[in-house]
Amino acid sequence: MPERSEDRWIKTDYPDIMFENTSVGRLKKEIWDASEGQIDQILVDYGIPSPSGLGIAGTYIQNTSRAKVVERRRKNDIVLVPLGCTENHGMHSNSGLDTFMVSQMLEGVRRYTAKRDCECTLAFSPLNYGGHPYHHIGMPGTINMPQEVVVENLIYAMAGLWDDGFRKIILVNNHGQSWMIETAIHEFFKRFQVPGIIRYIDWHRATREFWTPVGRDNWVETPFLHADESETSTGLLLFPDMMDMSYAVDSWGVNYLPDEHFDMPIDCYRRPNRFSEGEGQSAIEIKGTPKGVVGAPTKAKKEKARRPVSFFMKYLTLVHDQILEKYPAGKLPPSDMLTMRTEEELRPYLKEPQSEGWKSIYQIPRLGVFEKL
Repeated sequence: MPERSEDRWIKTDYPDIMFENTSVGRLKKEIWDASEGQIDQILVDYGIPSPSGLGIAGTYIQNTSRAKVVERRRKNDIVLVPLGCTENHGMHSNSGLDTFMVSQMLEGVRRYTAKRDCECTLAFSPLNYGGHPYHHIGMPGTINMPQEVVVENLIYAMAGLWDDGFRKIILVNNHGQSWMIETAIHEFFKRFQVPGIIRYIDWHRATREFWTPVGRDNWVETPFLHADESETSTGLLLFPDMMDMSYAVDSWGVNYLPDEHFDMPIDCYRRPNRFSEGEGQSAIEIKGTPKGVVGAPTKAKKEKARRPVSFFMKYLTLVHDQILEKYPAGKLPPSDMLTMRTEEELRPYLKEPQSEGWKSIYQIPRLGVFEKL
C-alpha cells in the first residue's frame, strides 16, 4: 500500500517548512521545537563555545601521540575532516572563518563522543586555502587555489587517512567548493578501487531550515549568504575574539538578471539553479561587493546561531552513530560490492596498518581505464 503523504511529512508552524518522517527529520523537528533551555543544554553537552583545539594536544591526529591515535582508531575508526578556505569575509571578520566554523563544531562532536567513551578522530583541514567560484577572483584576502590542486590535495588526504586505517571519512565543508569535493571523492574511488565509507556534508545546507527567515525570535532575518548575518552570528557564537563588529557593514550584490533562478547557498527557496551553476548573472565580488560582504552582518547576534549549530552537531552525531553501529571499527560493507576488485585481492590492504601481512594503499595495482592516472 503506498505511503500516505500525511505520514511521510512532519509539519511545522511555518507552512513552507516540513521535515521528512525519518530519524533525520524527527531530529530537525526536535531542535525546531526545542526551548532555549534545551538548546543551552545541547551546547553545554558539546562544549560550545570553547577555545579552538587546533593547538591543543590530543584534539587532532596531527597534535596527538601516535600511540593514542592508534588506540582511539581501534575503538572508533571514523575520522571527521573540516574543509574551509582563506577568504575575505569583510573587515569585521577573519579570513579563516569557514575553516574555524566547521572545525569548532567538529571539535564539539569529538568532545561529546569522548564523554561516551567512543571518541571519534579529527584531522587537520587539507583545505586551509580552498578553491573558489570564479566570482571571488581578485579579491584581496581570498587565496584562490586552482581546482586541480584542490582535487589532488583531497584525493591524497583521503588516501593517507584510508591507509592509516580510517576507512570511514566524513568531510564537512563550509565554502563554495562543492563540485571540487565531489570530484575528489569519485576520483579517489576510480583510482584506487578500495572499499570505504566517505561522506561529504555542507554544514550550512544540512541546516537550511534553521537559516531560513521565518519571523521567530532569535532567528535570522535574511537567508544565508556570505560574511552576512548568518556567518557572522556563527562566528560570534564560536570564536567571538576573532570578530570585530565595530567594522561590520551591510552590502548587497549587483545582479544583471533576475535572481529568481539562482538560489542562496543553503537552497532555501528551491530555485532551479544553485548559486554556483552559472556566472555572468551578477558582478564579480571585487567590483560588485568590494567590502567582502553579501548580506547584513549588522543584524548578527550569537543567539541566532545557537539552534542551527545545535542541530548540526546532533545531526553529525547521528550520522556517526549510525555508521559505527552497523560497521564497528575495522568493519566495512562487503568489499566485492563496493569495488571491481576481489575480496582475496583486497585482504592485505584491509588489514590494520603495520600488522602482519598488511599492504599499503600505495602498493595497490591500478585497475581498469584509470590505471595510468
